[in-house]
Amino acid sequence: MAAKTYSLPPLPYAYDALEPSISKQIMELHHTKHHQTYITNLNKALEVSAKAQSEGKLQDAAAQLSAIRFNGGGHINHSLFWEGLAPSSSPDSKLDAAPKLTGAIKDTWGSFDKFKEVFGTALLGIQGSGWGWLVKEAVTGQLRIVTLANQEAVVVGDTPLFGVDMWEHAYYLQYLNGKAAYVENIWKVINWKTAEARYAGSRDDAFKVLKANM
Repeated sequence: MAAKTYSLPPLPYAYDALEPSISKQIMELHHTKHHQTYITNLNKALEVSAKAQSEGKLQDAAAQLSAIRFNGGGHINHSLFWEGLAPSSSPDSKLDAAPKLTGAIKDTWGSFDKFKEVFGTALLGIQGSGWGWLVKEAVTGQLRIVTLANQEAVVVGDTPLFGVDMWEHAYYLQYLNGKAAYVENIWKVINWKTAEARYAGSRDDAFKVLKANM
């Protein structure tokens, strides 16, 4: 059986739409080069794995698991990330677009400013490369901040509401080593309408972007 292949999802906005928080140069490179590379390598690993399985070579199929996990995580994370951003001029980037979620944030952390502080500290505390996510727990429905190394993805249980890419390729061309400035400015382009929909919907709803690009 042939392996399913994935393709690069189109951005829901122009490459320069998130300026000045995220530059056109970064967005174009990040999307067309970095994200595309994860997809290319994922498809290759899936193809090799499927062929090995069809030939009964479990050992060769298993050898692809690391590549599938890393590159699959890169594709998942970036697909969710793009949808989780919006131009600062858009009503979708305003907190008013997420009344239920922001209410839950205030209930959990006491205030939105406190949530931003805790989230920012978690992001800046990531050693090396990784991601920070606001998630809704599967069983309790409670909100939680999680950080994951490299391209580990929120794929077990929890629903990812929005994430921040803390790999250097996400900010270095614009902010150099100023990670704190990047973290501060990305709040201006969070798509709160999308985050609200993910919070109100099911876990499968959050991941539907992946099915649209197969």
